[in-house]
Amino acid sequence: MISRGSILKYFLVVIQLLVVVNLRAQLVEADTVRAVQPLPEKEAEEVHSPRKATIYSAILPGLGQVYNKKYWKVPLIYIGFGTIGYFINWNNENYQLFKTGYQHLTDGNPETQDYLKIEAVRRNNYNLDSPTDFNNLKTALSKQQDYYRRNRDLLIISFVGFYGLNIIDASVDAHLFDFDISDDLTLKWEPSMINFDNNFVYCLNFRFNF
Repeated sequence: MISRGSILKYFLVVIQLLVVVNLRAQLVEADTVRAVQPLPEKEAEEVHSPRKATIYSAILPGLGQVYNKKYWKVPLIYIGFGTIGYFINWNNENYQLFKTGYQHLTDGNPETQDYLKIEAVRRNNYNLDSPTDFNNLKTALSKQQDYYRRNRDLLIISFVGFYGLNIIDASVDAHLFDFDISDDLTLKWEPSMINFDNNFVYCLNFRFNF
């Protein structure tokens, strides 16, 4: 007849086989003390430098991305600068056109009529002898002048922001350049023994890498 103590012992063995799991992840292993070996002088010079990437992109946009070997980002950076620069110029030209038109309309000099270069003015055929048409045109020129000036200024701010984003991108990429992002998700197991109540009990030892 099997004694209660034997049943308890077998039960504990089964529990150990099924429950005892040793999760020794790489993050836990990082807590162990390791001697830091100084890099040889030659290897130390080859360490990827976020500071260099930042300075390079500050001097010439895209140069930091080249240093980080992210060559595909360089065309995108210059496409972005080119697009913003184009719209800055376009809005500035329209701003100058409406600004000059407003000045010529209000200066009282009949020989200055650059407001006629504006297509909308010619299309609406304003009668400047009429106070109503004159005031309507004056208001329209003032509003359009302010509109294009505001757009130009916002785009200039966007240009500066995009320049800063180029520097930040190079710096972040440089910091992550040597970062291990491999998908090493492995599970290893091996039989093991533990001492439980002065008795050696067989169990399975699991190890996860993530």
